[in-house]
Amino acid sequence: MIIGIMQPYFFPYLGYFSLLKQVDRFILFDTVQFIRHGWIERNRILKPCEGVQYICVPLVKASHLAKIKDVSIRNNEDWRNHILCQLNHYKKKAPFYKETMAVVERALAINTESITYLNHNTMNCVCDYLGIKKNIEIFSQMNLEIEPANEPDEWALNICKKIGKCGGILESDWRAFIF
Repeated sequence: MIIGIMQPYFFPYLGYFSLLKQVDRFILFDTVQFIRHGWIERNRILKPCEGVQYICVPLVKASHLAKIKDVSIRNNEDWRNHILCQLNHYKKKAPFYKETMAVVERALAINTESITYLNHNTMNCVCDYLGIKKNIEIFSQMNLEIEPANEPDEWALNICKKIGKCGGILESDWRAFIF
């Protein structure tokens, strides 16, 4: 069994979906520390002429020790419409503009305060569009008690060990990927 474990990025990059497609099981790892101005709440798009600009989901100010699963979206702002307006300049140039915007609108339409759930929904919408059939799991909802990690790369090992014990999978039969 091949397990992919990633933090829940906002409209992740192509390689993220490539990994998702290659694994048997995919887990959004949301019980680690949230890093502000990372890829959890924002992404980059091309500007109309040159350069890049950010599309961002506004978040409620949280402790620097907050876990991703505990970070909330500031829904009192019209951030969804702002993001859609930022993408409007592609209308004249992008051949699949309408289809792409339909996916983006569906992805952003979820009514949630959770950045994890928003990103879970964006991934599911993009996967549906790409024809990738996966059940994307959220680690904080899996109710797994794992050993604490002493090094960053031990999270994946500890998750796989626990899944192996719970799911009847032998250690020799699984591999994990975490980024």
